[in-house]
Amino acid sequence: MADVDVSLKELMTGVEGALGAAVVDYTSGLALGVLGGGKDLDLEVAAAGNTDVVRAQMRTLEHLGLASQIEDILITLDRHYHVIRLVNGRSGNGLFLYLVLDKARSNLAMARHQLKRVEESLSV
Repeated sequence: MADVDVSLKELMTGVEGALGAAVVDYTSGLALGVLGGGKDLDLEVAAAGNTDVVRAQMRTLEHLGLASQIEDILITLDRHYHVIRLVNGRSGNGLFLYLVLDKARSNLAMARHQLKRVEESLSV
C-alpha cells in the first residue's frame, strides 16, 4: 500500500508528460496532496472545480438509475488531458486521483493504466 505522497510521485515520474497530480476528497473539495502544477495550473483550484464534475456525473448516473460505477472521467483541452480517476475500496471512498497531462507528450492509454495501478495501491 502506498500513501498519498508516494502515489503522487509515482504518477509524476511514471507517466510521460505529467504536469500535475492530486489526490482529492470530493465530499469536501479539498486536495489531500498535490504535486506539480505551477502558475498556469493551480491544482488546488482544479481539485475544487473537478469535485463539482465528479458530483454532477454521480448525480446523473443516479437520475438515470444506472448501477454503474465511474472508473474515470476525461476532459480534453487543446493542449492538455485532465483525467479524474475515482478511488474504490475502503480506504479511498470519497476520493479521486487527478492527473494533468501535456497532450503532445503523453500516451493517454498508458496514463490511464498507471492511474489504475496507483489507485489500486493507494492507502489513505
